[in-house]
Amino acid sequence: MKKLFLAWCLIFGYSLLSAQPYDFGHPMPVGAYYYPEHWPEAQWDRDLGKMAELGFQFTHFGEFAWAMMEPEEGQFDFEWLDKAVGLADKHGLKVIMCTPTPTPPAWLTEKHPEILTVNDQGLTQHHGSRLHVSYNHPTYRYYTERIVRKLAERYGQDERIWGWQVDNEPHYGVLYDYSEGHERAFQDWLREKYGSIDSLNIAWGAVFWSQSYNHFGQVQIPNKNRAPQGANPHALLDFQRFNAEELAEALRFQADLLKSLVDKRQWVTTNYAYFKFLPSVDPFLNREDFDFAAHTMYLTSGFLSDEGGPLAHRLGSGLELAFSQEFAESVNGYTGIMELQPGQINWGVINPQPLPGAVRMWGWHAFGLGDEFVCTYRFRQPLFGGEQTHKGVMETDGVTVARGGKEYVQFIEELQQLTKSGDLKADATMPAALKARKTAFYWEQDNLWSLGNQPHHSDWDSWAHHYTYYQNLKRLGAPVTFVSPGEAVDPEEYPFWVVPAAHMIDPSQVKIWEDYARAGGHLILSVRTGTKDHNSHIWEALLQEPIWDLIGARVEYYDHLPAKYPGQVSMGGKTYPWHIWGDVLSPMEGTRVLASHDSEYYKGAPAVVSRDLGAGSVTYTGVWSDNWELEYEVLRAVYGKAGAKILNLPPYVFTEWRDGVYVAVNYSSKAVEAPVPDGAKVLLGGRQLEPGGVTVWVE
Repeated sequence: MKKLFLAWCLIFGYSLLSAQPYDFGHPMPVGAYYYPEHWPEAQWDRDLGKMAELGFQFTHFGEFAWAMMEPEEGQFDFEWLDKAVGLADKHGLKVIMCTPTPTPPAWLTEKHPEILTVNDQGLTQHHGSRLHVSYNHPTYRYYTERIVRKLAERYGQDERIWGWQVDNEPHYGVLYDYSEGHERAFQDWLREKYGSIDSLNIAWGAVFWSQSYNHFGQVQIPNKNRAPQGANPHALLDFQRFNAEELAEALRFQADLLKSLVDKRQWVTTNYAYFKFLPSVDPFLNREDFDFAAHTMYLTSGFLSDEGGPLAHRLGSGLELAFSQEFAESVNGYTGIMELQPGQINWGVINPQPLPGAVRMWGWHAFGLGDEFVCTYRFRQPLFGGEQTHKGVMETDGVTVARGGKEYVQFIEELQQLTKSGDLKADATMPAALKARKTAFYWEQDNLWSLGNQPHHSDWDSWAHHYTYYQNLKRLGAPVTFVSPGEAVDPEEYPFWVVPAAHMIDPSQVKIWEDYARAGGHLILSVRTGTKDHNSHIWEALLQEPIWDLIGARVEYYDHLPAKYPGQVSMGGKTYPWHIWGDVLSPMEGTRVLASHDSEYYKGAPAVVSRDLGAGSVTYTGVWSDNWELEYEVLRAVYGKAGAKILNLPPYVFTEWRDGVYVAVNYSSKAVEAPVPDGAKVLLGGRQLEPGGVTVWVE
């Protein structure tokens, strides 16, 4: 708990603008994963030479190779890795070195089965997969420390090593570990957090259903399969918090060890992945541990939010790539994408071929968003194992460049071309119009857990609600930075601050929001904000009363409807359907009504309100529309009234600015017109932006 407290103190005082200590190279290095352990040693030189010939500038080794590094307990073999590093250097490729902790060797799990995780059905995981061990089990910690130390001592002062990746897509393969060891660790965490069992009973409302505990040893991990009427939501929330901190501590352990041994010129990161699906992953908890948070994205998996049109499965989710990048960048001020697919994948829903041009588009989108580097997974398609049909840059013969590989080559050559022409300028100043629509985005992992634990409507999806606002901000062309609870936001730097469903708050957060608006910022809050305290208890007050004075309205009650009989809300002469959440509001004097209910027995009641506060404004959107269009119009109204020059992009069309150029990409299934102003110089593409197309221009 002390580490957690210190971490949050650091977050609360953390500047949203972080200096970047590493020169990654201009304009953006592009690399590829390579697994020397998968190929005959005689092919390594050919493969790494081809990688460099195609224009790639770095490679990536080792995250799944523990059994090669330590084939038997205490017997280490790095000669093969030495040779691979030497060949990479021979061809001018920098190396990202990884710790191999996602895949412990068979001798380790055989000797110490107690380190294996247990799923919510009570099944112990077996050797033969990955992410199947309890990271912080003392025994696993011992072996982790030994292998990481050996690697750092061997390569930590090696100039050929560019940086380090801790683990790989860190999470538990079973999402949560239900083992006896993990349960004891949870009990210890609770004991440290609450001090006394009476304090826990109060925080958990344990008097409800006679759940009160006599001592911490009685507490079990909440498990839906063992709770016929549902687990205690407060216990579940604490278990989710514990898991996030526990994972963060495991990453911190490795990061601290590496940083104590490696040259300061070598950066240390990990590749976070799929924030939506991995609830224990919270990069902000490791903000002080890593130099930056890298991210990963496979756009055509079919599990992500896409445009939904006939080409969406081939184009992928530009929304989630953008969200992933700006989220990771917000942790330390810069990021890179550690895994980006070069073609068809094997583990998704239908695994389609990407639309010709899509791979190139993904690269340009990553560049426009600001990624410091792009690393594609992987250079060669494997011939065996669990990802045999995952395409690589090269075809299965190892010598033929695949279609996606050719698109990477095109992207790399285009970057080099625009650099040589002088159009890409690393020291370019962000245009005033873009700065005027910079937006802070409130983010608290605890809120997503609490909302998900008690959704109140079967169609409620906390991620979709956040995406409602995020997607619409990207339609406006707004750069987005995610901010944590307690962080003060400067309205000079971020004229707008969007707060989606901040379910759990405390009075100090309301004061931060109020100060922001009074200083000239424009605050936009959505449904459910201010409903509970941080124990996930409803306030002993009227509904959302802690924010009434802030929003200039009372929240009288909320309603939910069946999807087949949606309600209607009217704004500006148009109506918008909704069914998941609708507040009925009573505005106070001086508060404007932007939208009203146009159906149900409360027809005519306000649903969206806005008020001036000091030099700024506060807007409350008390409804979640089914097509997300109402929220778009609310944002347009707020930004327009504040004088910001905004774009009007179709959904899943994105425009970003970087290094003096604008980049537009089209993830929609229809051709659109790129927002190229008259007089602009088009460098790549044209004003007509086809699906999967890219347009780059300077103004």
